[in-house]
Amino acid sequence: GVYMVAGMIVVFTLLDVLFPVPTTIRYSQIITSSNGTVLYSFLSDDDKWRMKIQPSEISPVLKQAIIAKEDRWFYWHIGINPLAVGRAFINNIRYFKITSGASTITMQVARLLEPKERTYFNKFREVFRALQLELHYSKDEIFQMYCNLIPYGGNIEGVKAASLLYFNKLPLQLTLSQATTLAIIPNRPTTLRIGETNPAIRTQRDVWLHRYQQSGDFPVNQITDALNEPLSLKRIEAPRLAPHFALLMHNKYPTEPIITTTLNVQSQVSVQTLSSNYITRMRMLGIYNCSVIVVNNQTHNVEAYLGSPEFNDKLHAGQVDGVQAVRSPGSALKPMIYAIGIDKGLLTPKMIVSDVPVNYDGYAPENYDQTFKGEVTVEQALAQSLNIPAVTALHTIGVPQLASKLSSCGFKSIKKDAKNVGLSLALGGCGVTLEEMARLYSGFANYGNVQALHWVPTDTSTKAIRVASPAATYMITYILTQLTRPDLPVTYQASARVPKIAWKTGTSYGRHDAWSIGYNTKYTVAVWVGNFSGEGSPDLSGATSATPLLFDIFNSIDNSLNREWFKQPQELDFRIVCSESGLTPGEYCTNTVADYFIPTISPATPCTHMKEVFVSADEKKSYCTSCLPHSGYKKLLFRNYAPEILSYYRQEHITVTLPPEHNSDCQRVTQEYAPTITSPTNGKQYIVNRNDKNPLMLSCLTANDVKVVYWFLNDKLISTSPPTEHVFIKPERGENKISCSDDKGRNTDITVTIEWE
Repeated sequence: GVYMVAGMIVVFTLLDVLFPVPTTIRYSQIITSSNGTVLYSFLSDDDKWRMKIQPSEISPVLKQAIIAKEDRWFYWHIGINPLAVGRAFINNIRYFKITSGASTITMQVARLLEPKERTYFNKFREVFRALQLELHYSKDEIFQMYCNLIPYGGNIEGVKAASLLYFNKLPLQLTLSQATTLAIIPNRPTTLRIGETNPAIRTQRDVWLHRYQQSGDFPVNQITDALNEPLSLKRIEAPRLAPHFALLMHNKYPTEPIITTTLNVQSQVSVQTLSSNYITRMRMLGIYNCSVIVVNNQTHNVEAYLGSPEFNDKLHAGQVDGVQAVRSPGSALKPMIYAIGIDKGLLTPKMIVSDVPVNYDGYAPENYDQTFKGEVTVEQALAQSLNIPAVTALHTIGVPQLASKLSSCGFKSIKKDAKNVGLSLALGGCGVTLEEMARLYSGFANYGNVQALHWVPTDTSTKAIRVASPAATYMITYILTQLTRPDLPVTYQASARVPKIAWKTGTSYGRHDAWSIGYNTKYTVAVWVGNFSGEGSPDLSGATSATPLLFDIFNSIDNSLNREWFKQPQELDFRIVCSESGLTPGEYCTNTVADYFIPTISPATPCTHMKEVFVSADEKKSYCTSCLPHSGYKKLLFRNYAPEILSYYRQEHITVTLPPEHNSDCQRVTQEYAPTITSPTNGKQYIVNRNDKNPLMLSCLTANDVKVVYWFLNDKLISTSPPTEHVFIKPERGENKISCSDDKGRNTDITVTIEWE
């Protein structure tokens, strides 16, 4: 007998090694929010709804209901129950047919893992597999497999899929009535069909509830409640929230049965509802799509993600994921330019900059409203999103500086195209995604530290790229929080519903894209509105089309009215500056204002907006120290205009008081204020049509007191004109020397090469 047992053990062990039990289950992948709510589910590769149930999701009620119904001795046997086998054998002989199969839960798992025809040989195989399962897995693991595999009719398998698709809840939330219903259906999935035979299901449920009562499986009051619970069953659609986000996660983690993400289900529903309603209203303006991403600035978690408002809207390409689409950002990158300028010691908020026509190598940007403001402060330039000050600032700091910063923090298209981007980068001449913009602005909310976004709880990287100093980002935030600006939506003006946020809008060239990105200490919300077809709309702009939705989302997801605001960094300080220039007050500054600055970095140049000039008694001529007479003169103060401002005022016929003509007898000529030739560009090659009459434009900037300039081509005088007048010439083929002299004798030379086409 001992040898026989030993032999059986050897044979079993050998078979166990040669034919391991196949326990791979092909699951439907599910995407869940941070609290476990199922957002989206994909069919398994064999087209089944078979969702993996975790041990923590199997409630005591569910476990007890199934075990009491299927296999009361489950925790006591070794995979087969000899008593049940004996009983089944006697019954089958007595009735000359199979009346009961004596299958334990373990044997059912074996059969479900390898579905085979029901023959005696396959029954023995099932017994062998059951013993294998018991050898290699714990009872709880086997029970979990059972819960994952039992059929519920149609293509639904497993308790979790049945619980979600029949009761719209996770297994842990099932009542005794619902757990009993799910325990009885697998034995009769064809006759007990959800939604079709509900009365029969209820009858069968009640039969088993009474049996549970007789066996003492559940307290009487729980049984009574379960019997009284109505049974309104129908199959519902699988969860379909955040489809674009789900596809993104599915592609990122294709083999994970359950992807728990950082999404906040309440925020996601809010964003989805607000966006759908908003786009419904925008349709009358020919605007059909929008995309939103919400980032928690403290955890870097993505808490809401909307690729498009209606995934199934085929007419308007609803399946496009707008969060990942590459688009032109319009003015939305300007805060980064100013932040770099502040860190380089070139700008502070109250510093005066010029908003006048400029031309950089043929690139002559215009403002959104095609007007110019003349002199403005940096904060006005950014708050009003003026184009020329931003382009000028970018020209000063250098395009490679900005491109490098943006590339380092994950702007893929800019990184790829870094060699080709130019000054138009300031106005959206590049490609960005909504995700990249959200990450950048979340960096502003983190005092200049840009971090990778977290999509799942296991994303814990804290590596940060510093794109600006805390002081610079604090100044940018201070400017972007101001409400006296043109991009405050009309519907929100004089409204208490304006959320306390810093925000910036952007509208791409041709009105194809409207952006609005805002942040406070807790959240960054990035909104894009437009058409996936690329069609523009005359009514599309960041202020009117994207900001109202941005404000609605902030008001919905951020219910803390007294949210703590950003703290002023230690390295940032206040100083008094001249309000005429934004520089430290000079000898003649009378109007001053307080301004932020970074000690040792912000410019310490004293203001020279006024200059003292020696003039004759009749104020007809001025003197320099070289030609100053011994007596008969007086000192007067005159405004010291920048050449480009003076040129603009002259063009606009704005009257300004300038010093009188310089003493004509003076022999001294200083090159300090020599003309600046703004067109053409020194050292450049120009291809011109040989048949054009005068294809090349000459223009310059001069000092305040210049009335006439003299243009020379290859040392021959070709024009005498006022300094603001553009002159057109036809140069020779090859190298040409162009010179500009002013009426004070100051001269500038440049060289250009001309090719004919």
